[in-house]
Amino acid sequence: MTEQSTDERTRIRAAMDRLLTGQPTASDGALTVVALAAEAGVHRMALQKRHADLKAEFYERVRTETKQPPESEKRLRKTVSDLKETVAAQKAEITALRHQVTQLALANAVLTHQGRRAGKPPEEVPDNVVPLHTTGG
Repeated sequence: MTEQSTDERTRIRAAMDRLLTGQPTASDGALTVVALAAEAGVHRMALQKRHADLKAEFYERVRTETKQPPESEKRLRKTVSDLKETVAAQKAEITALRHQVTQLALANAVLTHQGRRAGKPPEEVPDNVVPLHTTGG
């Protein structure tokens, strides 16, 4: 390990301690990799690529020491929850629309049948009514 890498790791571990104790000096104090990188004074990609083990250690410490999931996990859970609500609403809408299609088809059939019973020729049917043609009927 190079001296620079050792120095970065030391700064990252010190930044972890500051964030987890709620005493940030160079970041917003969020329990995220972005805040950890800012707090340690390293580039975020360096933290995620060269020091992936420290990133994993940070998230593990967030879970164990704060008894809460990391911010990224909270955001993902919120997104999943929102998407589940959207899917449920869309399923309800699809069910309602299918019911409406059935009702409209039945109403059209009734109107067509009533028109035939009344003896109206097809040309007397209003323009907005589409007659259902049956074979042999």
